[in-house]
Amino acid sequence: MTVIDNVKKLIFLFLALVVVRAAEAQLEIEIISGNPSALPIAIVPFEWQEAGAPPITRVDEIISGDLYRSGLFDPMEVEDMAERPVDEEGVRFGTWRLLKVDYIVIGKVRTPADGQGHELVYQLFDVHTRDRMLSRVTTVGPGDLRFGAHRVADAIYEALTGVPGAFSTRIAYVTATGLGNDLHYELVVADADGFAPQSVVGSPEPLLSPAWSPDGRKIAYVSFEQGNSAIYLQDVSTGSRELISGGKGINGAPSFSPDGRKMALTLSRSGNPEINVRDMATGRTQQITQHWSIDTEPVWSPDGRYIYFTSDRGGRPQIYRVPPGGGNPERVTLEGDYNARASVSPDGRRIAVAQGRGNEYRIAVWDIETERFTILTPGTLDESPSFAPNGSMILYATREGDRGVLSAVSADGSVRQRLILSEGDVREPAWSPVIR
Repeated sequence: MTVIDNVKKLIFLFLALVVVRAAEAQLEIEIISGNPSALPIAIVPFEWQEAGAPPITRVDEIISGDLYRSGLFDPMEVEDMAERPVDEEGVRFGTWRLLKVDYIVIGKVRTPADGQGHELVYQLFDVHTRDRMLSRVTTVGPGDLRFGAHRVADAIYEALTGVPGAFSTRIAYVTATGLGNDLHYELVVADADGFAPQSVVGSPEPLLSPAWSPDGRKIAYVSFEQGNSAIYLQDVSTGSRELISGGKGINGAPSFSPDGRKMALTLSRSGNPEINVRDMATGRTQQITQHWSIDTEPVWSPDGRYIYFTSDRGGRPQIYRVPPGGGNPERVTLEGDYNARASVSPDGRRIAVAQGRGNEYRIAVWDIETERFTILTPGTLDESPSFAPNGSMILYATREGDRGVLSAVSADGSVRQRLILSEGDVREPAWSPVIR
């Protein structure tokens, strides 16, 4: 296979992940399978103590929606609540036990002393023991009430599961609008619940492989706007961007190191697609793989010890790993004909991949210790997995009929949810780190 053939093959792999049409719209979320052992919880409507009318979407609705989407909780409908207390003295635990509720959350929304933003004052109780499990005040700036509600949901999730929540994070994805040769691509950022989609960059040429910086402030991505693939780094808030790599051949698949000081990327400067590591401060780039095959899609382990990547050096695409300073690559996935597009769990113990068999592609998780796969999704074209920063869910792209959608599945496969654009398609999802 010639270098030209390799380049064409890799570009084809990239373009195969891009949808033919999409529209920018708010994502709708639908739970398509749930957990029968979900914990019954009541999020009582928060008392609105600020001047003016409360927002259309109440804080308690946002919190309930977050917990419900996790698949681990079964929030009570407000109309089924016999009482709606706003302070501890008003909670009659016997009543809630009769309603078969295990936990109850009460709260208020008020203006801080400085008059800026919002204060969410809330408490979490165990109905059976009457223990107060949380009693906190979350303060957010003007216009950030939804973010504050997500942070409350994060705290409740962590108090009841021992795992930090990821509701206050964001997701990035790529859309394409139009038909035939008249396409317009958008890199979009939205809240983790699909609310408030914001176009970060648009282009008449494909956009691919969005990757968040560890601080959640920037996104690296691949653009073909100059005719050749190039990697850009864009500030999500300011819109400023810089060219990271735009030389001849392939410039693709950017991935930040855990500390943000380095970036792994695929370059074909040496004549073949290889894994390289760039020092973000100096711009110095080191090639760390050397093989006639295609090496691509690098991602870092959470401890920074390894870079996992896709390679067909064994004849079919599989996941390998190599130290960031270079060395002899080690094959990681030992089962299946096709395993690609790795996403490593935050604890470093599992790797989500797109696993192919025949013409079907599903999301599977490889346990590094047991060396076993668990297939999580039932689709026929599932791809681009991305772990949530707490490891609880995996975001991925799939197709339903003639359109692409985003879906998410719990790491154990017990809960699946679908995130649908009201029109068009969406691909290339990437889950952000925790936003501080």
